[in-house]
Amino acid sequence: MRILITGGAGFIGSHFTRTLATGGYDAIDPRFVNADITVLDALTYAGSLTNLEPVAERITFVEGNILDAALVDQLIADTDLVVHFAAESHVDRSILGARDFVMTNVVGTQTLLDAAHRHRLGRFLHVSTDEVYGSIDEGSWPETHPLEPNSPYAASKASSDLIARAYARTHHLDVVITRCSNNYGPYQFPEKVMPLFITNLIDGGTVPLYGDGMNVRDWLHVDDHCRGIALAIAHGKSGEVYNIGGGTELTNRELTERLLDGTGTDWTRVVMVEDRKGHDRRYSVDIAKSTRELGYEPRVGFDQGLADTVQWYRDNRAWWEPLKAQAALA
Repeated sequence: MRILITGGAGFIGSHFTRTLATGGYDAIDPRFVNADITVLDALTYAGSLTNLEPVAERITFVEGNILDAALVDQLIADTDLVVHFAAESHVDRSILGARDFVMTNVVGTQTLLDAAHRHRLGRFLHVSTDEVYGSIDEGSWPETHPLEPNSPYAASKASSDLIARAYARTHHLDVVITRCSNNYGPYQFPEKVMPLFITNLIDGGTVPLYGDGMNVRDWLHVDDHCRGIALAIAHGKSGEVYNIGGGTELTNRELTERLLDGTGTDWTRVVMVEDRKGHDRRYSVDIAKSTRELGYEPRVGFDQGLADTVQWYRDNRAWWEPLKAQAALA
């Protein structure tokens, strides 16, 4: 099988790539065995070739943008499966300026879908987010819940979901969409809450807690998320959406408490800050469909996953210190 992974040098995409290239999904789908893997990544601030070093000799890397129609057409012409991770994904950045989010997440996805349709691609797996649903006070979202995004980032992802769905319905393109909850794990760019808090705390710094800290998120280890994606590729039905959740809902205060404990620090390191604009109160996805149709269940317990993640950042300063220094200069 010839596989094109967009955004494969980023946090989640690189985890999927490393696991796929080392046979981690072979038992899920025999077509993954000895797959011909190409990664397309623009290497913006959140992507790094360092993330792919463990499998560099097993993949083909192409530096380029999903908005480059000629390049995308060339790559998809020789591809059986696209796994589409590439996206602008940081909510705070989208609030400051939404244009890059619309261009990459909406127009970039449409560029890929156009080429996939033109070349009659076998399958297009579109990776999305639970943020497209908006906010939910109680219960959990099924995949049929209306999309009610509240941030420019979430709106751009919801738009890309709808475009992908339209290509499935209009052009009969084999599209499967996954929507995940908040990911955590190694190699996550340190502007995201988990690595930001961990690296600040182990360096003796402070961490910002938005509003009253009572916003709730469901936490999903990146390994569970990527396994869910592999299951969706293998067993998902064309035109369908599948939620991938972690099953651990925590308020931001509870998460902060866990991170303080995990780094041996205390609440004197926490600075309460003004709440984010349009900050969704609670996310919660219903994974019953994914369990029933894909055989998906989260396997990484949050306590162990968190401890392993803290330790990874302790052990890999050479990876994150330059990224934080670069971000501080931006």
